Formats: sequence, structure tokens, C-alpha cells
Amino acid sequence: MEFSSNSPGCTRVIKCTADIVGQCPNELKVPGGCNGPCPMFNTEEHCCNSGNCGPTNFSRFFKERCPDAYSYPKDDPTSLFTCPTGTNYK
Repeated sequence: MEFSSNSPGCTRVIKCTADIVGQCPNELKVPGGCNGPCPMFNTEEHCCNSGNCGPTNFSRFFKERCPDAYSYPKDDPTSLFTCPTGTNYK
């Protein structure tokens, strides 16, 4: 999967070529896919509703396979960015 802009002023590309569904941890498997830990467990550790959390083994699973992706609420700053209003995406 690749997510990028076809507008000037936003050159960031997010790409993930991993087989997330095929490598999904058993605890996160859902019919036809792989869910995130927050919807599966609904715990503060995995949802980070208070904003006071760190990475978990599950967020590391996604980050190791898709380093561009934002994997938990306080993920590294390289995964969070914005493009100008009016940007078109492909």
C-alpha cells in the first residue's frame, strides 16, 4: 500500500509492503484481516486515551513492518505530518 500526494507542497510518501494479514499476531486476527490492539482490547495501555503511554509489543509489530505508519498515539515524529489544505492524494 502506498499513500502519497499528487499536489505540490507535500512530498511525503507513506508506504507499507509487509504482509500484515499473513503475519498478524493471533490476538489481533479478525475474519479477513488484522485489527489494531485498541479495538481488540480496549485498554488504556493499547488505546492511550490519557495521552500517557508508550509503545507496546503490538504497536512494535506494526512499526517494524511499516516504519512510515503511525502505530500508537505517541509514535515518533517521523510518522506524523500534515499536508497543506487542498492537497490531493493518490
